[in-house]
Amino acid sequence: MAAINPQSSSSAGGQQPQTLYQLSKNGCSVIPVITYDRIRVKPKIIYPRDIVILHQTGRSRFTPSLSPFPLKLETYLRFAKIPYKSVHGRQLSPKGKTPWIEYNGQTLSDSGFIIEFLNKEFKVDLNTHLSPSDIAVARAFQKMAEEHLYWTVTYIRWVADDQKRMRPFIKSGFLTSIILKSFGKSAKKNLYAQGIGRHTEEEIYSIADKDLRALSTFLGDKAFMFGDEPSEVDCAIFGLLAQILWNLSNALPEIKGDCSNLQDYCYRMKERFWPDWEQCIMGDDLRPCTHPSTDPTVFKN
Repeated sequence: MAAINPQSSSSAGGQQPQTLYQLSKNGCSVIPVITYDRIRVKPKIIYPRDIVILHQTGRSRFTPSLSPFPLKLETYLRFAKIPYKSVHGRQLSPKGKTPWIEYNGQTLSDSGFIIEFLNKEFKVDLNTHLSPSDIAVARAFQKMAEEHLYWTVTYIRWVADDQKRMRPFIKSGFLTSIILKSFGKSAKKNLYAQGIGRHTEEEIYSIADKDLRALSTFLGDKAFMFGDEPSEVDCAIFGLLAQILWNLSNALPEIKGDCSNLQDYCYRMKERFWPDWEQCIMGDDLRPCTHPSTDPTVFKN
């Protein structure tokens, strides 16, 4: 059994896993992560073989993650029935991303690449009922959600209305103000570089509205994106919509109004893949980068 040390530099070309306070697009975009001047030396952790070790930041108040990407990946693991355990903390992958996984001595970053790897490793195909045309459409909708709608959510969280939608997730105090100011500054920089941040607030909300209506129109009265059974794309769509439904304080009311089928869809996904949802959320506990004691997925060394 190989000893896997999350602080070691044995993987990914000798790069050190990082602990950062940053705004990273595919994961830590919505979660404060405290900077450490030095990486703390920890004893080696021996993880069991043939089990995916899912590294992610802490659970959140109303959803198992305050970022769409860990929620997407963990929903996929449940859907694919791949054995996994969660490790919650501040540590990022060698690429500086979260979520990330370790599996039998291998380290992988980025939820999309991780899913591709696990599909091959476990011979999983969640799209057997989809045609090639369906798969192409699924990719288009996923990219719209993750590369377009996602950035409007980032704006609404970290920039709009003096960041009031993030305050319920962080303990109040002087440090909170510093964290919010720093993340807001990073968010504006990243949003401007991506392009959406160059628009007015009214235009950004309009983009979000049109993306939600496109998803709603395509979903129609179907149970899932492509019919009565879910497919791989549903993990990504759910990961993003869950943020809007449960974590944005009605900033985008369409999801409960004209696009209420998206709300029904979220509850359907939650019921199917997250029977332990209440055990995997923090509720009124505002401690960062941790998990509730009731969380059944946590790796115990």
